[in-house]
Amino acid sequence: MTDTNFDNRANLKFGWMALLVFAVLGLTLEGLHLIKAPWYMEMHIRRELWTLGHAHGTLLALVNIVYGLYANRIAAKQWRRRASAALRTAAVLMPLGFLLGGVANPETDPSIGIILVPIGALLLIFAAAVAALSTWQKPDEKADKQPATKTKKKRRRR
Repeated sequence: MTDTNFDNRANLKFGWMALLVFAVLGLTLEGLHLIKAPWYMEMHIRRELWTLGHAHGTLLALVNIVYGLYANRIAAKQWRRRASAALRTAAVLMPLGFLLGGVANPETDPSIGIILVPIGALLLIFAAAVAALSTWQKPDEKADKQPATKTKKKRRRR
């Protein structure tokens, strides 16, 4: 397995595990809403931040899965590893920032954990820029151009 395939598998593994975690988190939040847990229902900003954490985590899990499937086609080899790591880190920092922002916060403002969100957003923008700019390169300009396979031509007997 090459390093490139390792990066792709890392995004796929991370994406599927994150999707599982954030789906369970979403179900937990629905359960808290169902039983009308006072510590959850009484603080509107907590509900908003935790919902944002769940939504961002789920979406970024799906983005990691898509990146893992298509990274070889869209990103140049020299940038692929950095973009892969940035995307996985963003998928941790952004939801975690929202979730921590809703813990031990005053009624109107998020707690200091919210500072992780813009850091994760910058990493996400970096990964998206690498992927977007790589799609504009011609296939022969990419650093990891795959060698053409030789095909044997069968001779016809006349």
